[in-house]
Amino acid sequence: MSARRRWREPFRRGDRLYYAKRVAEKGGEMSLRFSGLRWCLMTLLVGWKLTGGASAVETNPVRRLPEIVVTPTRTESPRTEVPFVTDCLTEGELVLRRAARTTPEALRELPSVMVQKTAHGQGSPFLRGFTGFRTLLLIDGIRLNNSVFREGPNQYWNTVDPFSVSRMEVVRGPASVLFGSDAIGGTVNAIPRAGWDPLTGSVLPTRIQYRFGSAEHSHIWRVDANGPLGSSGAVHAGLTLKRFGDLRSGAGRQPKTGYEEADVDLRADYRLPWGLKIAVGHQTVLQDDAWRAHKTVFGRSYHGTTVGSEKKRILDQRRNLTYARLWAPGNSVMADQIEVVVSHHRQEETQYRVKADETRDWQGFSVDTFGVGVQLSRDGFLGEWVYGGEYYRDYVSTYSRKYAADGSLKSRGIQGPVGDDSTYDALGVYIQNLAAVAGRLRVISGVRYNRYEADVGRFQDPVSGAPESLREDWSAVVGSARLLYQLLPGSGVNVFAGLSQGFRAPNLSDLTRLDTARTDEIETPSPGVEPEHYWVWEAGLRSETGTLSLELAYFHTIIEDMILRVPTGRIIEENREVTKKNAGDGFVHGVELAAALRIGADWLLRGNLTWMEGEVDTYPTSDPVKKREPMSRIMPLTVNFTARYEPTDRWWVEAAVSAADKQDRLSTRDRADTQRIPPGGTPGYGVVTLRSGVRLSPHLALTAVIENVTDRNYRIHGSGVNEPGRNFVLVAEYKF
Repeated sequence: MSARRRWREPFRRGDRLYYAKRVAEKGGEMSLRFSGLRWCLMTLLVGWKLTGGASAVETNPVRRLPEIVVTPTRTESPRTEVPFVTDCLTEGELVLRRAARTTPEALRELPSVMVQKTAHGQGSPFLRGFTGFRTLLLIDGIRLNNSVFREGPNQYWNTVDPFSVSRMEVVRGPASVLFGSDAIGGTVNAIPRAGWDPLTGSVLPTRIQYRFGSAEHSHIWRVDANGPLGSSGAVHAGLTLKRFGDLRSGAGRQPKTGYEEADVDLRADYRLPWGLKIAVGHQTVLQDDAWRAHKTVFGRSYHGTTVGSEKKRILDQRRNLTYARLWAPGNSVMADQIEVVVSHHRQEETQYRVKADETRDWQGFSVDTFGVGVQLSRDGFLGEWVYGGEYYRDYVSTYSRKYAADGSLKSRGIQGPVGDDSTYDALGVYIQNLAAVAGRLRVISGVRYNRYEADVGRFQDPVSGAPESLREDWSAVVGSARLLYQLLPGSGVNVFAGLSQGFRAPNLSDLTRLDTARTDEIETPSPGVEPEHYWVWEAGLRSETGTLSLELAYFHTIIEDMILRVPTGRIIEENREVTKKNAGDGFVHGVELAAALRIGADWLLRGNLTWMEGEVDTYPTSDPVKKREPMSRIMPLTVNFTARYEPTDRWWVEAAVSAADKQDRLSTRDRADTQRIPPGGTPGYGVVTLRSGVRLSPHLALTAVIENVTDRNYRIHGSGVNEPGRNFVLVAEYKF
């Protein structure tokens, strides 16, 4: 007998539709020129009103049921019944409620999430104190992370278009048993839009969405076109075009912060005979002219931060993902259901830089990742079993070229940002058991074997400057045990606790990176570093009692062998050289509190609070002396509160307050990062936002937002750009 009811098909929770899909990992390729063709493409998609569409709105009320999540356990589970701290954002919340501009910004009001921005086009969420390659982003279960991801904040989460997402699940804390390396601070699964409602089998309506933001004079256009695929399927095509001008903060315009982006997403779903289902998807993202302005003379000082000396630093991003997933009934003693996924993911980056003396350089990389994953699940002895394996291989090519001030070629580098002509292999095999013990106790336990191998064809030796090659491999076994106990039968009050291991294998960026890092730093290759290890224990209380929802959690992460940048004392091209060592032993711990109170039928009050601190051993100077310091860029005490009035389902209004304390617990490298962190720390702030929405007809909905009502000049800790000043946002959605 199953430990709990299993949801094999998608289902609806009130006004939310949940797609009960398991998560796997990686894939894709296609190209699109972001040019004057945008208007032709928009016209074609608007005109492509495929036949067989359903009505634009749901008219029959549906009984509300518990919210279901997939990512924490790779199975469909009520969110309140898993011993994980999770959040779930639907497409209505992403676009119409939060009016999110980017995927990172969609997460900014969640507990233990701090969205750092090096530039306006480069958002990097910190989850429980970690960011970059210590957090994991999945796209329909397929990894965005690859072997080129670098330490600290990066821009790659910004290549996921929130207008293409139907649901976003956030799991705070480690998930290395199910997803392998990088899943330390948290895991986010962005599930794309599809062409049909799998609950009813009806094709979804064609939809046009538009978002305007006054602070950067931005325009976002979105079209979703859907149609039937025979009698048992549906197809979906989406196009998003984005144009962002220079961002105005509370202190004025910030030059060179605008950029452009184009996003295409395609998907086909089909039900085959014998209980088979197949989904094929594709995404293309093109992002052009995203400046890192704080490195240049166009940067703006904030409370004493320094301004860069470069004349230009411009990044372009390209990402293509193609994948296919098959679900099949197991009908055997080994499995009730089998899922297979194959994928190809191509990510490209180019950077153009002009220095103060007019010398310039180009560098970039391309990564082709091929992946395959198999997952089986079965209800059987001791509850529900989920097990499987996945394998990914990265093919990496990089380049760098340096030019004199007159434009003549000076040199071609041995490598680009990481080692050239490289491969990186990742293999994982896992098993997890979900069991109900003594009625009110649920236990989830699992184990995973990981093996990683890096084969670098060519990188620059940091001492001799000569080309070298390397081949290294690592393996590890990690485990997790979690439990949830219902205090009283039917009370909705649960306590949960867990102990989990985290693991991160060195990637190509750890081993071979040759690139600028923080203010006036250059990072050089560091072959020989070893894996990082983490132990995380957490405990909490969760209550769902009709009018009141409450969640309180405490976590403590023990850090062992964290790979950190350490200074060598050498100067390279006017920059301080840093290399990497397994120097970091330490901890980060924190408290998360979230609550929601419904007052009558019309009012909803929501709020959350996050407190965390961390310390880690490091080498603050080139001397071989360790020192324990505050963890870099740790999230300050942060509070979010929202009051919403919604007398009918036709309109609503809400006021929100977000506040953060001053962060003056700085590491040595934080204090040296003078272009992003002010002397003495990042000032605190309090920001008021007003939102309102109205459904004018079954087809047309509008949302109006005033962000930062008081026009406060502020920035998120560790960022290189200030947040928007007073910002008027309008979102419109039309279905037909």
